[in-house]
Amino acid sequence: MPRKTSKKPQPPKLPKGEAEQVRIRREIGHDFALREDGFGRQRLTAGTAEARRVYDVSNGGYTSTGGVVRLRNVDPLTGITSLTRQQREAGQRFRDDFERASRQGLQPQSWSERVDTGPARSGDPTISAGRAHAHATAALAHWEVAAIVRGVCLEGQSVKALAERTGEGRDVVVKMLKIGLDLLAVHYGMLGRKAG
Repeated sequence: MPRKTSKKPQPPKLPKGEAEQVRIRREIGHDFALREDGFGRQRLTAGTAEARRVYDVSNGGYTSTGGVVRLRNVDPLTGITSLTRQQREAGQRFRDDFERASRQGLQPQSWSERVDTGPARSGDPTISAGRAHAHATAALAHWEVAAIVRGVCLEGQSVKALAERTGEGRDVVVKMLKIGLDLLAVHYGMLGRKAG
């Protein structure tokens, strides 16, 4: 009598094009939005803005043979490949503080809350988000650096658009952006202060 062997469950097929998108992201180092599924395969994180972006590669689809990568609906924080992980995280946190503060808006308080001389309370989350954003903006230290960081993180402008608007070269805009994101990373405690 033949012995029954238990078959391993077969992984479900990937949606059309996902395997290619995963391969392209790994080739160019944009693997921060990938996760492993239950079968050990790298997959796009479903439901995220990063998963909806489409990477196109010319020259047969491979960067190793000189293909140029084009990214549709690019978020400048992920599209600038020379940014470090801490710089991306600091820019995202700056964006989150701004969105939280602007989404909730300023809400009036009663006078008793404003005049209260009792112990400090944690306060309204809207005010806390606004205060956190204001402190982070102050940490940027210089108005030109702050304008570049706001343009990329909050307005979603490209380096090219900011270079045209400011009259500076792209390399200058990228350098100011990196300085600003480093200042934010130090402010948020993601990066230690450098001596000197």
